Amino acid sequence: MGLRIRTYAGVNEVQPVAAQEVTSVFMTKDQATKIDQLFREVAEKGLSRREMIKRAGVMGISAYALTFAFVQKSHEAVAQGEENPLGVDPAAPLDVVVFKGGYGDDYAINVNDNLYGAMYPDAEITYIGTQRLMEQFQARVVDGNPPDVMDNSGAGNFSNAQLYRDGQLADLEDLMAAPAHGQEGVTFADSLAAGTQDEGQYDGKQYVLSFAMSMWGVWYNAAKFEEKGWEYPQTWDDMLALCQTIKDDGEMAPWTYQGMYPQYMRIIWDQLLFKSGGFEALHRINNLMEDAWTQPKVKECLDAFQALADNGYIMEGTEGLSHTEAQTFWLQGEAAFLPCGTFLENEMKDVVASVPDFQLTVQPVPSLNADDALPFTATQAGAGETFIVFAQGKNVQGGKEWLRLLFSQEGARFFSEATKSPTVVTGASEGLDLGSAFASAQAAIDASGENRLLSRYAGLYPDLNEAANKAFSDLLTGNKSADDIITELQELTDKLREDDAISKIEVPLYPIWHSQSEAGNATPVASPAG
Repeated sequence: MGLRIRTYAGVNEVQPVAAQEVTSVFMTKDQATKIDQLFREVAEKGLSRREMIKRAGVMGISAYALTFAFVQKSHEAVAQGEENPLGVDPAAPLDVVVFKGGYGDDYAINVNDNLYGAMYPDAEITYIGTQRLMEQFQARVVDGNPPDVMDNSGAGNFSNAQLYRDGQLADLEDLMAAPAHGQEGVTFADSLAAGTQDEGQYDGKQYVLSFAMSMWGVWYNAAKFEEKGWEYPQTWDDMLALCQTIKDDGEMAPWTYQGMYPQYMRIIWDQLLFKSGGFEALHRINNLMEDAWTQPKVKECLDAFQALADNGYIMEGTEGLSHTEAQTFWLQGEAAFLPCGTFLENEMKDVVASVPDFQLTVQPVPSLNADDALPFTATQAGAGETFIVFAQGKNVQGGKEWLRLLFSQEGARFFSEATKSPTVVTGASEGLDLGSAFASAQAAIDASGENRLLSRYAGLYPDLNEAANKAFSDLLTGNKSADDIITELQELTDKLREDDAISKIEVPLYPIWHSQSEAGNATPVASPAG
């Protein structure tokens, strides 16, 4: 038994084939055996066409034999290319792992049962919906036995940047060029909203795909605000003034947050800095610059944030709450404001069902003041819920095909209906009425225009992520001052920048969708550690 190679748009795909199938008057059995070996190397090492031809010469495979091996099966490639453009082995097992967090995993089970399972009924799918992925799957990745495809999201996930540096991520360029499932004449890449996949590119190629079009903002109950005559504040001074009004009213605390996971508040602070200092302010942190944390805007925004704690505007006991506990207290009317992403409604759907009059609404973080570089509508809105295919998976092409089906209009519409959250798939949620949370998030995303946040430092540098999250916990509990945090985070940033063992990923000043983005600077560039 050897391997069959199929070629679509210049991409080599290899599948099992009996050695006698490639023997003919053009080759001896020895030549056929060598071609089997060559095709196996192509499959295992991902050789390009040029590398394959060069390797064939080294192995003594004649040009006639190699040409015949291609031509003999070319008619199958044409026929299969329409329905199976990625050359998936229809009987090969598939190993799928999905982060079962705020979005649940009904959408993934839908792909398993009704899309991939329907197209490839002979393929056995091993499926796990779980959390804290790195703890569970690190050993398998190190041993060279990873899952085929993974939703690498949530607390305790892998660093995509580090996986890329380690050569663990499969190149998704063939998927990007493949036809979008269910859309005639549209490529997979063109079926996705412009700019949503930029952060998943390294060295000019796609390695990571983001699925959910999410917004991180400040949530409140619009019905309660209308009842009380409160208006959502557009500046931080107005936020503090409203917090005092809410505190004096006595019915609820002004704020709560997911105390055990302080990154929820760090992300809100990122946006405060983004608005105040513009793209340049976060650009300096993203790229580990010498004044990343000592730039004046950082201190201004930290002081503004600390005022929530100093004035007693945070619900008592918040620092000890899990994400679902804090969100439950908020839905029960114990606090007015909550930081979260657009997965909130689905994550808390059981509690939401118990408070039918609660009108979930999200807004951008207030501006620091009238002198901000960017308008109030600027926000952290972009693609999240990142999916990867492992380069050492046993069914790499099957993993890519699973993503092609998930990212189809059919797969994405199911997701939006199940989670009440938009996706990156163009047209997938058209005509859906999914309530106030969905509507307010979509309105904020639309209003942000090109002023969408590009905060990357936490995802690129795990040590900085951990330190920043702890720092914001300390700030909001009064354990450390803004000056303490600035000193600590700048020292760590300097250490990371000077450590040659840590490869750096350059983040552009503007995202590719921005009018001031430079074409040559639109893609993060990584240098794998040597």
